[in-house]
Amino acid sequence: MKTIRVVGIVWFGLLSFMCKAQESSVQKAIENNIFEGLEEPVKPEETEFYGPVPPIVNPTGQKGVPSDAVILFDGTGFKEWERAEDSGDVLWGLNAKDESMTVSKGGSKINATIQTKRVFGSVQLHIEWKSPEKIKGKGQQRGNSGVFLQGRYEVQVLDNNNNETYVNGQVASIYKQSIPLAMASVPTGEWNTYDIIYHAPQFNDKGEKTKSATITVLHNGVLVQDHYEIKGTTAYIGWPKNPPHGKAPIKLQDHGDAVSYRNIWVRELD
Repeated sequence: MKTIRVVGIVWFGLLSFMCKAQESSVQKAIENNIFEGLEEPVKPEETEFYGPVPPIVNPTGQKGVPSDAVILFDGTGFKEWERAEDSGDVLWGLNAKDESMTVSKGGSKINATIQTKRVFGSVQLHIEWKSPEKIKGKGQQRGNSGVFLQGRYEVQVLDNNNNETYVNGQVASIYKQSIPLAMASVPTGEWNTYDIIYHAPQFNDKGEKTKSATITVLHNGVLVQDHYEIKGTTAYIGWPKNPPHGKAPIKLQDHGDAVSYRNIWVRELD
């Protein structure tokens, strides 16, 4: 009787192993879209997977922010930020009324661009911004700022309401590279949102880029960049460059205009 029980346990274990192995091979085939040499499944359970089980994320677990997100700015201070030029104190202003911060010029000697103290690779980034209510200037001199992924790939921030400029430098463009699919700005002085899905580029041991960065941007809920393949750095002058790099800060640009930001959070994807 004992022998039969042991054999039964061994057989059950072997059967379970074989099922898991079959499930794994089918799962890999579907994930990689390679089915050559595999028999067509004839039962629905043959294409059902039970692992890995996704982690549970409460989408509003941190006062409206996903429970696994890093809150970069909630209006209470600059603990997550530093001046990009020299890692000094942030010069921007805090606005208690709407829990935002506003770009303040650093003067002729200091660029007041800020960056995160933490470094990031692939991310989901949520950020809200608005141009000044009393807007001045035209073209690129009108509510100009920018969100830089890994410190070098810019999503343009600009007030384009009744304000024409070059289209690969307009609001929600990947600066000097990708024209947005639509111009989805709200009226001047109201809050815009960017929801960004960014996948970092990859480099080999020789410093050669083996995979380009990609970016998807929703501007006020409207898809404006659709898994765009970033060509390299978003330079003001010259071609995109691809120097090797790892994780790096997120930057918000001081361009001399009083643009405001609020409710900034990020979920790391790598």
